[in-house]
Amino acid sequence: MRLREPYTIAYETISSTGNVFLRIETDKGITGYGCAAPDLQITGETTESVLKACEAIVKPTLKGVDPLRIAFQMSKIQKPLKTRPSARALVDIALYDILGKTAGLPVYKLLGGFRTSIKTCITIGILSVKETVQKAEEFIKQGFKSLKIKGGRDVEADIERLIKVREAVGKAIEIRFDANQGYTLEDSLHFFTATRSVKVELIEQPTPRGKPDLLGRVTQNVPIPIMADESLMNLRDAFRLARRELVDMVNIKLMKCGGISEALHINAVARAANLEVMVGCMDEAALGIAAGLHFALARPNVLYADLDGHLDLIDDPSAGTVILKNGILYPKPFPGLGFE
Repeated sequence: MRLREPYTIAYETISSTGNVFLRIETDKGITGYGCAAPDLQITGETTESVLKACEAIVKPTLKGVDPLRIAFQMSKIQKPLKTRPSARALVDIALYDILGKTAGLPVYKLLGGFRTSIKTCITIGILSVKETVQKAEEFIKQGFKSLKIKGGRDVEADIERLIKVREAVGKAIEIRFDANQGYTLEDSLHFFTATRSVKVELIEQPTPRGKPDLLGRVTQNVPIPIMADESLMNLRDAFRLARRELVDMVNIKLMKCGGISEALHINAVARAANLEVMVGCMDEAALGIAAGLHFALARPNVLYADLDGHLDLIDDPSAGTVILKNGILYPKPFPGLGFE
């Protein structure tokens, strides 16, 4: 799927994305749907590798089995798909869709049903100061109350962009910043000091994911919340981040961790460690966004959402699976994930 507007982050420019959809038909007449959004930089996968995994592993493993035994079925593909998290998410999401449709309930209610909607931020890629301000003003007019601004290439330019955006949108709008691993410790400290007046809500993954100690030093020296994104790929990562108190928050993405089941485990670790949680996304079709939304709605400590990956996609076959009104995301009022 092409994007209506390409966007730039610290290490690449994205103009299109590939998603893989899975349909699982049951002998009870119920059909479940899953979605994978592989990303070579983050998940180490391509659409081709996900398709190959489906043919070689998923199909023969799932054919003729009980789809309601989600933990059992996922355990069978865990090892062969260990390095393919979005492929695992593809299956997990489809199985939860079947579970919800079998029960006649939306997935978020089966998982706990803590809330019925959540505010999402919307992302602004790396642009000039003028273009960044224009984008921010456009999104505010559309009803969004929270902006996530990408940076990480030039700390001085990032500082100027955030200051100008705050001047343009006023004090009531939330501003989050994502450096996508582009900063050093010195950059991070300088950025915080120079943007103190902006009152940035949080800083996401300022330093490279392969240097956890560096991330911890930023957390220790910056008084606003520091969030792990690329540094959190699985349950083990969550445990390490929590045990060593390297961050204040974690960004759980279903495509990184392998689906709803694993997201619930990671969320439990975060809750035990008193870490706040954001549910994030890749460049995902609305079906993938719906899965993340249902997870977020189910748990009280998932306080933030960054579920905007579907908004710019052209010809999304699952468009309309979630409802967006004035920056608030709602699930469709149907069983499962709301997609047919």
